[in-house]
Amino acid sequence: MTRSLDLPALDRIDTLAQELALLQDRGKRRIAILGSRHVPAVSIHLVELVARSLAQEGHNLITSGSQGVNAAVIRGVLSVDAARLTVLLPQSLDRQSSESREQMERVLHLVEKPEHDELPLPMASSLCNQEIIGRCDQLICYAFHDSETLLSSCRTAEDMNKVVSLMFFD
Repeated sequence: MTRSLDLPALDRIDTLAQELALLQDRGKRRIAILGSRHVPAVSIHLVELVARSLAQEGHNLITSGSQGVNAAVIRGVLSVDAARLTVLLPQSLDRQSSESREQMERVLHLVEKPEHDELPLPMASSLCNQEIIGRCDQLICYAFHDSETLLSSCRTAEDMNKVVSLMFFD
């Protein structure tokens, strides 16, 4: 019995080789972690553990300032080394919740976007995610299947040839 082996497209082979090289690279990376605001409690602990572990390995992490996944990333990295964390807010600090503002007091590298204060939050968040992706080597995203802004951000990162790890809560 003979079987035909369909070879993957050449551009997919290049992408796979690039991803494998990055995973084997022991150098320090800039890793963005983004995710949903509404997350099961058990998953929050997992995100915090991943962020803490990556910071302990010496990687620099980038996230946004909302509750849920992003807040867990901030807690995880701050527990290791505040210098390893950059937080980009979609709007000014004044537009954040009091809980978020309190957490941001410990963040050394904080970027605000007051010029986006008049935009609807989903639009400001999308612009923020694009900037975060532009600053990273790799994106880890925790989302639900209907998280349109996050899924769009993952597609953007893939289009920019970033290594993307997308994990779903549902």
